Amino acid sequence: MQIGIIGLGLIGGSLGLDLRSHGHYVWGLSRSQSTCEEAKSVGAVDEAGVNLTEIKSLDQTEVIFVCTPIDSIIKTIAAIAPQLKSSVIITDVGSVKSAVIDQAQTLHPRFIGGHPMAGTAFSGISAAQKNLFQGRPCVLTPNQTTDQEALKILRSLWQSVGAVMYECDPEAHDRSVAWISHLPILISAGLILACDQESNQAIAQLAQHLASSGFRDTSRVGGGNPQLGSLIAEYNQVALLDSLKAYQRVLADLIHQIEAKNWRSLEQSLTVAQQLRNLYL
Repeated sequence: MQIGIIGLGLIGGSLGLDLRSHGHYVWGLSRSQSTCEEAKSVGAVDEAGVNLTEIKSLDQTEVIFVCTPIDSIIKTIAAIAPQLKSSVIITDVGSVKSAVIDQAQTLHPRFIGGHPMAGTAFSGISAAQKNLFQGRPCVLTPNQTTDQEALKILRSLWQSVGAVMYECDPEAHDRSVAWISHLPILISAGLILACDQESNQAIAQLAQHLASSGFRDTSRVGGGNPQLGSLIAEYNQVALLDSLKAYQRVLADLIHQIEAKNWRSLEQSLTVAQQLRNLYL
């Protein structure tokens, strides 16, 4: 197939590497000429440009993946839709769906929301890697007006790069990822910010030296891209606030158990957490 990728960062670059390894022709679009050159040199794309008019294979394009930040998805689709055939399938990889679907389908009816649950602590085309999506969940969010043939094609493309496919409506997606993806970012960031509250400089420095695997694991997502975390909060505000307030209630209960020296109750809470964790991994 002839496939376009707009946004050549970690996700877009990794997707390009995998799709090309399966014989697809892939072009890429980036705001940065140096990113375009690097994407070509690492084998993520066959051709790349900073403007759609530079893409020689545009007329043959069948599918386009919009891999931009959340706040650029609609603007990107609005800019490219008039230059595309109506048969072209457009999808995205954004982590929020309800704020995008209706506007995107108005601009281009053959749009289907998508979200691969994959990533690393790094960003940019230099972080792109093969098999990033292998064994990882990927969600498609069709609605009543979704083109079923387009849905079938996207499902097949994601499966070809190893993704485990799920489908749900946009609201269900946003509520689900608020719990297991968006909430952890804020909790993790809160952990880092809380550690910075230590007023004794010697203690703070010692803690920094002693931090090891436990801190590394729990702080990873909170120490990631600040723009991504902020955009997630902006575009999934309602669901994220619901999950944050639930976490706040649980944390308050744990604080109460410790203040009351109710160690049996605390152990029971931690035992439940230990058992529940297996449901998510």
